Amino acid sequence: MNRNKIIYWITTIFLSIGMLAGGVQQTLQVGGYNEIVSKLGYPLYLLSILGVWKILGVIVILLPKLPLIKEWAYAGFFFVMTGAAISHFAVGQPSTEAIPSIVLLTATIISWLF
Repeated sequence: MNRNKIIYWITTIFLSIGMLAGGVQQTLQVGGYNEIVSKLGYPLYLLSILGVWKILGVIVILLPKLPLIKEWAYAGFFFVMTGAAISHFAVGQPSTEAIPSIVLLTATIISWLF
């Protein structure tokens, strides 16, 4: 296995675990997400929408082929993670609140690049 494939798989597995865990918790509205979303001023039903799309996105990026749909999944992850980070900053929360979003955003970009 070459270096690029190793980088791709490490970041893609990390991204998939993070998005799947978050997606399941958001869909079921458990794990503290209700409090986070409420503090950001968003309606709770947004969790279910984002959660389902994250789960579907993970499935797509792990399946072989489907290049166009994979691009959509990566774009969705990019928009969700940048939106999350910006939301934390916009309401004046400490920058540490945005770290999980920024980490998953970074993993999204690296996985997509490789």
